Amino acid sequence: MVQKSATGGLPAADIYGITAGEYSLGRSNVEVVRQMIAAGIRIIQYREKDKTLGEKYHECQQIRAMTREAGVTFIVNDHVDLALLVGADGVHVGQDDLPPDKIRALAGDGMIIGMSTHSPAQARSAAAGGVDYIGVGPIFATKTKRDVCDPVGLEYLDYVVNNLNIDFVAIGGIKEHNIHEVARRGARRIALVTEIVGAADITAKVRALRAAAGRKEV
Repeated sequence: MVQKSATGGLPAADIYGITAGEYSLGRSNVEVVRQMIAAGIRIIQYREKDKTLGEKYHECQQIRAMTREAGVTFIVNDHVDLALLVGADGVHVGQDDLPPDKIRALAGDGMIIGMSTHSPAQARSAAAGGVDYIGVGPIFATKTKRDVCDPVGLEYLDYVVNNLNIDFVAIGGIKEHNIHEVARRGARRIALVTEIVGAADITAKVRALRAAAGRKEV
């Protein structure tokens, strides 16, 4: 079995929240994160494609202050420089971004590094490359990301659960009606985007998601 990185990993949590400004019902990413924290979400990733880097920086400054005060793990998507500038806990990258070893050389051992994977080969490569956790997905079809690949299905999730000793987050098209399938197959941390940020009442939605997944608390 591939061993997980010794540099750290994600904290225990059930839901991994991800921002998405275009689906947030007109609310800012900062306000959505505030509501995620109030709902008891313990890991939050900042993902924003359409804002300028300066706008992202100012939002991340505010979110870092909020998450630090609440003891919530803060991950920045793609931008290692931004993660370092605001003192984020980690950075999450894709298959076409900087290699994990180069990120580690730049960020040091204190930074959590996550990487999106879509196949067993990518998962094994990421684990061997020293990442702290992997994203496993997209489990189901999703339109949240513009360049998303085809869904990998529950079979890939099964592979990771049964073959790799590394922290992972299940992601992609996960909603209240199917979260139980993902949880039942061994995913301890489950990422949701539009299902949370697009909810009028984020606290109520998170409560419903936990109930659907058979979980009562973080």
